[in-house]
Amino acid sequence: MNRVVVINVVGLCDRHIGPDMPFLSAFCERTQHRHIDPAFPAVTCTAQSDYATGKTASEHGIVGNGWYNRDLAEVQFWKQPNQLVQGPKVWDTLRERHADFTFAKVFWWYNMYSSADWSLTPRPMYPADGRKVFDIYTQPASIRTEIKRDLGEFPFPGFWGPAAGMTTPQGSADCVSCWIAESAKWVEQRQSPTLTTIYLPHLDYNLQRLGPNDPAIGADLNMIDEIVRDLVEFYEVRGVQPIILSEYGITETNRAIHLNRHFREQGWLTIKEELGLELLDAGASKVFAVADHQVAHLYVNDPAILNDVKALVASIDGVDSVLDGEAKTERGIAHERAGDLIAVSAEDSWFTYYYWQDDAKAPDFARTVDIHRKPGYDPVELFINPEITFPKLHIVRRLLQKKLGFRMLMDVIPLDATLVKGSHGCRPTDRADWPVLLSATDALPAGDALKSTDVHDVILRAVG
Repeated sequence: MNRVVVINVVGLCDRHIGPDMPFLSAFCERTQHRHIDPAFPAVTCTAQSDYATGKTASEHGIVGNGWYNRDLAEVQFWKQPNQLVQGPKVWDTLRERHADFTFAKVFWWYNMYSSADWSLTPRPMYPADGRKVFDIYTQPASIRTEIKRDLGEFPFPGFWGPAAGMTTPQGSADCVSCWIAESAKWVEQRQSPTLTTIYLPHLDYNLQRLGPNDPAIGADLNMIDEIVRDLVEFYEVRGVQPIILSEYGITETNRAIHLNRHFREQGWLTIKEELGLELLDAGASKVFAVADHQVAHLYVNDPAILNDVKALVASIDGVDSVLDGEAKTERGIAHERAGDLIAVSAEDSWFTYYYWQDDAKAPDFARTVDIHRKPGYDPVELFINPEITFPKLHIVRRLLQKKLGFRMLMDVIPLDATLVKGSHGCRPTDRADWPVLLSATDALPAGDALKSTDVHDVILRAVG
């Protein structure tokens, strides 16, 4: 049995492995290199579930980063219980195979209540007074206090939102991925797991914020390259075999598609007004879209309009295809959680969750970082509203209100989807934009491309 570490460098693809990534360029020269035909959709939760189970979303059920819960009539995003991933995972198989196998799961998703021996994941606390207190969740629970004592608090504001990938008073631009890397080393030094999976999100931020071809991306590539170098050298000295991979590549975008606004124009969307603002009433709507980057699940509550919905969406500029029953099966996403129809954008486009027609009527959470309340993914959360004259003063005022115990709304997020310059989720036409897998092990099958489900077997063979 070999010891293996899987380092997940989000957004890494061949387009960026070059002069700005000297370590990874050299690593490619001394290891085997494969493209990964992306998971569908090519988003974090689905890709990681493909890798962990060796199955597609049709079987493991992770049809995106979120979906519509038909039983509760609620859109739910970024849930964490590992039980949502249906079927055994690679570490379960390895534990059956080897009685002394151990596993550490460091910031990979669906991290709560998994069968990992040691796990760490971001998890805020929500006291009854309405506050959101940044923190992490660990298993065993005892290491939460120990690791924060040794490494300091996890720099949560940099994990997602306008501070992500930016230098702030809370830390450097790469502080989140640095902290995660140090936490993995912390676990390794104390426990020496057989298998460790590590999630490094740094590239995800500016590749979406600025686009993959912006000259400023070079600095981000160099930062993550240095973090990976440090990790690989640390693990190799300890006799641990590194596998470096990614979940998706990010393509340049210039078009945002507002499917729910199209549905509203047709009279298919139900909107309820609360406190003068508009909320999407998913359960009462004839159809609505759950947007997730370049894929949108369309839940059709009125079967009589199914064909009309498909025809309308297919006619919208920037929509590449609309998948129905047979097509969903072919793409490996025929699961009860999936939409009745699934819209896929062109690689230069992406889907918003927006449903309001007047920004003055947008819900209060629209202008905040709120990954759970919004009925879809919102990359605009990476920006501070350029219309705020003194944004730092605005933020300080809000933080002071919070410190003094007053209710406050961190309303700094713009409502301009054109700000987003990169996205993912579809299958890019150029393999230079596909995710990659790099490994010095002999566990890789022949050929220059793996299926996303093949990663499971690569890890299995690497451990032995």
